[in-house]
Amino acid sequence: MSLLVSDALAQGTGGSPLGAGYGQFIILIALVAVFYFLLIRPQQKRAKDQQTMISRLSTGDEVVTTGGILGRITEVGDSFITLEIADGVRVKVQKAQVTQLMPKGTLKSA
Repeated sequence: MSLLVSDALAQGTGGSPLGAGYGQFIILIALVAVFYFLLIRPQQKRAKDQQTMISRLSTGDEVVTTGGILGRITEVGDSFITLEIADGVRVKVQKAQVTQLMPKGTLKSA
């Protein structure tokens, strides 16, 4: 019987389980913070910059679409723009498909 009591006392001498819980909680909070600052925040900033660029599109701007089409804007509507991609060739494209605003004169050199 005394053998069982000494084993039970030996097992009860461990540290407090609450200390380990706080450490895991702090690590979890740190991981959430790292994901926010490295993944979520930059993505939100890029989306905001894209929306700003799309809202400022005007006639005469030279742009590139997601499909890689380079053209000059000839008409701007609420959700569509008209691009002139060659002399007399015009296509309608959704504004959201514009990925990049190019410097003036890019179309002449391409």
